[in-house]
Amino acid sequence: MTDALSVRTHDIDGAAAIAPQLYRRLRERIVRTELLPGEFISETEIARAYDVSRQPVREAFIKLAEAGLVQIRPQRGTMITRISTEAVMDARFVREAIEADVVKLVAERCDAAIETELKRQIAAQKNVAEDDSDAFVKLDEHFHRTLADMAGKSYAWRVVEEVKAQMDRVRYLSVEKLHVRLLIEQHEAIVAAVTARDVAGADAAMRTHLREILKSLPEVARARPDLFGAVR
Repeated sequence: MTDALSVRTHDIDGAAAIAPQLYRRLRERIVRTELLPGEFISETEIARAYDVSRQPVREAFIKLAEAGLVQIRPQRGTMITRISTEAVMDARFVREAIEADVVKLVAERCDAAIETELKRQIAAQKNVAEDDSDAFVKLDEHFHRTLADMAGKSYAWRVVEEVKAQMDRVRYLSVEKLHVRLLIEQHEAIVAAVTARDVAGADAAMRTHLREILKSLPEVARARPDLFGAVR
C-alpha cells in the first residue's frame, strides 16, 4: 500500500456527508498523480488516514470506479488505474459538445457584468506565477465553471465534471510554463469573442481551446508511459 496516505487529513467536515468529501479529495490526489497508477489503496488505510469509518470510504471507491480512476478487485484490493487514452478522447468529445454550446449562450447574453468578471479572471490568470501549476489549474477550472453559470447551465457543468476525470489527469501533467501561456491566450480569445457578442467566434474559440489536449496527450504519453494503459 502507498505511503502517500500515512498523514492524517484534517479537512473532512464531520457535519457534512463524508463520502462525497472523500471522493473529491481522492479524485484530486489521483489527478495530481500523488496516488500513482498501479498503486493499491485499501478501505482500512483510507479510513485511518482520514479518521472516518469504512462505509463512506467504500462509497467513495465506488464513485471513483465509476469515474474510471480505480479498479475494485475483490479479494485483491483497489488499484489506481492507468490513464486510458480512449477515455480521455471520450471526455474531450463530451466536454467540447457541452462547452461550445455554453459559450454561445454566454456570448448571446453578454453584458457589462459578464465582461467585467471574465476580464477580471483573465487578469488573475496572468498574475499566477508561471511555475505555480496548481494555482493555474484551479483558475482554469473556475473560468470554465463560471461560463456555465453565466449561461444558466450549472447542471451541464456537473455533467462535464463527472466525465472529465481522465482528461484532468492529462491536463495536470501537461501544465507547464509555455503551455500555461498558450492556454491563457486561448482563454483571452474566448473572452474577446464573448464580449463582442460573436456567437460563432466564441464557439470556434472554445473548440480550439478544448482540442489542445489532442496535441498534449501524445506528448504526455511519450514522456510518462508508466502512467498510461488500456484500462478504463
